[in-house]
Amino acid sequence: MLLDAASLYFRSFHGVPDTFTAPDGTVVNAVRGFLDSVAYLVTMRGPRRLVACWDEDWRPAFRVEAIPSYKAHRVANPRTNEEEVPDLLTPQVPLIIEALSLLGICRAGAAGYEADDVIGTLTARQVAGGQGLVDVVTGDRDLFQLADDAARVRVLYVGRGLRRLEIVDQEWLSGKYGVGTGPMYAEMATLRGDPSDGLPGVAGIGEKTAAGMLNRFGTLTALRAAAADPASDLSPGQRKKIVEASDYLDAAPAVVTVAPDAPIPGLDDTLPDTPPDHDALMAFAEQWGVSSSVSRVVQAMTKAAR
Repeated sequence: MLLDAASLYFRSFHGVPDTFTAPDGTVVNAVRGFLDSVAYLVTMRGPRRLVACWDEDWRPAFRVEAIPSYKAHRVANPRTNEEEVPDLLTPQVPLIIEALSLLGICRAGAAGYEADDVIGTLTARQVAGGQGLVDVVTGDRDLFQLADDAARVRVLYVGRGLRRLEIVDQEWLSGKYGVGTGPMYAEMATLRGDPSDGLPGVAGIGEKTAAGMLNRFGTLTALRAAAADPASDLSPGQRKKIVEASDYLDAAPAVVTVAPDAPIPGLDDTLPDTPPDHDALMAFAEQWGVSSSVSRVVQAMTKAAR
């Protein structure tokens, strides 16, 4: 199981009331919600290996160089390229990191890469090794591109809430978006664009049109070739839209596609049956007022090991 950690703790912050505080008054709603999410996922899915995947760079230079508008609207400080994060969430992120360490849960990131790339890389390694099912947990649609029935990779999408998570496989993609594979979803997303990430897409081509054209021509490369061919049966209007977006379409795949080769060292990602230092974990839990949440994670870990 691969967790899109930032996706989960942002959702926890916005979904759990900020009335949950530590004894010293520090707001810990994101910590509590994140830990409860881990406990629920481990209880319900029983993974034996688990990695919390981290954004070491939320807006990597290689993506900004390709498309300068990438996440530009979410930059809090242009000089330092810091992301706009709610003031009450910022001090909770180190606590989540400490909690994961004390629980013995593996955390992984890669300098210059997003958590999506960490997930993509660890998924690619798992598939190459033929080591079995991968569950990717996220609230981010970008990772739908990893869904692959043959490789036994699916996405547990929590966009509607953890208890209403949707299992994204190829059948789900086909029913929801009209595209039958993860890579085709990525190409549809490239054409459609994504304002939340600052990706403009191709002007005048929405989700349904993009899916229809990709189903018709098979790939974005073939679609672009058809647009460049006056003899193709693309309508003049569609041909014009694709051709005029050539610069964007040259750059966008490198931004939309998650990296399969981020520099991540070998990991010990076995989910332990008990925390490595129970006393230190309990002291942390008491200090920050999250004893019940920590206990739920520990119980889930023990159950999953059986």
